[in-house]
Amino acid sequence: MRVDEIARHLNAAYDGAGDLKITGAATLESAGPEEIAFVGNRKAAAQAAESRAGCLIAPSDFPTGRTVIRVDDPRASFATAIGLLYPRPPVIPGAHPTAVIAPDAEIAASAAIGPHAVIRARAHIGERTTIGPHCTIGPDTRIGADCLLHAHVTIYEKVSIGDRAVLHSGCVLGADGFGFVRGPNGYQKFPQIGRVEIGDDVEIGANSCVDRAALGVTRIGDGVKLDNLVHIAHNCSIGRHVVIAAQTGLSGGVVVEDYAVIGGQVGIGDKARIESGAVLGSGCGILTSKIVRKGQVVWGTPARPLKEYLEQLANLARLPKLRKRLAEMEKRFGPEPDRENG
Repeated sequence: MRVDEIARHLNAAYDGAGDLKITGAATLESAGPEEIAFVGNRKAAAQAAESRAGCLIAPSDFPTGRTVIRVDDPRASFATAIGLLYPRPPVIPGAHPTAVIAPDAEIAASAAIGPHAVIRARAHIGERTTIGPHCTIGPDTRIGADCLLHAHVTIYEKVSIGDRAVLHSGCVLGADGFGFVRGPNGYQKFPQIGRVEIGDDVEIGANSCVDRAALGVTRIGDGVKLDNLVHIAHNCSIGRHVVIAAQTGLSGGVVVEDYAVIGGQVGIGDKARIESGAVLGSGCGILTSKIVRKGQVVWGTPARPLKEYLEQLANLARLPKLRKRLAEMEKRFGPEPDRENG
């Protein structure tokens, strides 16, 4: 693809060799004369002079003198350019002969069903959707158009998935929530009879789990991105365009509002609420029924506002010096009297 074609797709102006053919994308450090890279910050701008990249995607004030596509957000535009240079392989319609498909399943003529996939009763597979090898699609499940299910995805019954979803290998949608009632003879299972609803443009990472609701719906909104090894428990409600990093777990009934950002290894207790635009730092813990307010940034366990958390870290860092000073004072003046014991 030529530089001027990439610029046209990005609706951006360019300087330099518009007819230069770009064959790939790479980092500033490794890009070659037929590859494109991006300049995302001041440090990258300083390194750009030494880059061998044939074309740079850079801010509008980047110096002249080489082939540059000028944009407001270089990183986002670079992501678009990568999609142009490395498009998803075309869907080859049809079902592999080893696939097992229920007679009453509805599969679009343009969909692709991979080897040893299992499509159960009354499942619906939308246009141009790819079901990878060894996937299992449960009864009464609906999968929209242009979805991609990598190998070994498991979807239980009555799960609804919107358009353009990407589900990575090993993810499980619709397993029973962790619901048990303690009785005189031990724990009795609370039947999990709810559903899972996944919106449009959702991506779910490898080995992540979204549990069905005990009653009602576990809901994942449009544009949500879940990393690998994320667990969404029964009856959670995740708003639009939320991002959740790896090894994070949400307990039952958690509400996460639109555009929240949740770091890796975060634990969220039952029925907590994360309001719109809040940011949860990696490794923090949200207590049961806690509310993290709109736009707030929190860190630590239990989670607290970032400024407070950093002040406490700074105070902890001073403790060794304070202990040393105290020891010197006790050596000089004697130990402090034990007033408690007279």
